[in-house]
Amino acid sequence: MDHFGRTIDYLRISVTDRCNERCLYCMPEGYKGWERKPDHLTAEEILRVARVAAGMGFRKFRLTGGEPLVRADLTNIVRGMTALPGVEHVGISTNGTKLAALAQPLRDAGAGTVNVSLDALDPEVYGRVTGGDVKQVIAGIRAAVAAKFECVKLNAVLMRGVNEGEIWPLVLFAAEHGLPLRLIELMPITTTDVLTEKNFMSVEEAMALLRQKDELIPQPDWRLGFGPAKYYLLKHTGARVGFIGAMTNLHFCETCNKMRLTADGKLRPCLGDHGEIDLRDTLRHAPDDAAVRSLLQTALQRKPLEHSFRGSYQPCRPMTAIGG
Repeated sequence: MDHFGRTIDYLRISVTDRCNERCLYCMPEGYKGWERKPDHLTAEEILRVARVAAGMGFRKFRLTGGEPLVRADLTNIVRGMTALPGVEHVGISTNGTKLAALAQPLRDAGAGTVNVSLDALDPEVYGRVTGGDVKQVIAGIRAAVAAKFECVKLNAVLMRGVNEGEIWPLVLFAAEHGLPLRLIELMPITTTDVLTEKNFMSVEEAMALLRQKDELIPQPDWRLGFGPAKYYLLKHTGARVGFIGAMTNLHFCETCNKMRLTADGKLRPCLGDHGEIDLRDTLRHAPDDAAVRSLLQTALQRKPLEHSFRGSYQPCRPMTAIGG
């Protein structure tokens, strides 16, 4: 539990800062700040952190990046993590481009859920946002469904003037495949010019667009996973759509339950706060897990009451370097 009475039992672990896409909201144009491979935590170091965290009461873990599926030993990490005492859930967040081949191995290794970024279905719009090929993502989503994950969730970041025309097609796609869709407000996590009045689109605006097509029925008791989404059932399509309003929901942080670990071994108590604690040196030079536990506890107690995105927040590291 942190200083504000919140139970923090969810650790998101970035396994790499590398990615095979170039999303507008995640990676600055021309970004060259990749960590050197020796700076990334090894599989053994990641599992050591997870073991210590589970011993402290962390129960839910999510492997992210960058793009976690570019890491060759990801299935070994999943297999090792799911075998740890106290670990109740291991999920994956991915752009889906490599998921077609890896969905079944990841599921067999014990991954329970997978979240797939899908900001557009139109190939041109998708390419503009990510620089990637949406056909690969669709194939990955279908493979994940076939692999029978406990849940496959679709995530779309809202960008005015870019993908607002894709919201309804995404809802129909989600309904067709029986998958929940989450619409996420843009946050200033890459460069300051990523988030402007011109390109910001609130979840309220997205809801207004959907109400022109269907009736939104609140689902206050329906929770899916461990995040902050507020879900609605669309009466006629049957789609379930979650809305994540980090910028406009003034109560967004009240129930936050997570911390992050970057690929280069920095504990980050809050995505929207620059505070970090270096864990890598301790992992590599302290054989006693008590030192690791102490730093995790310190990070927990330094978790702020709320993020700083609504102020004059200046990102110092892009999202790909922090971890999703």
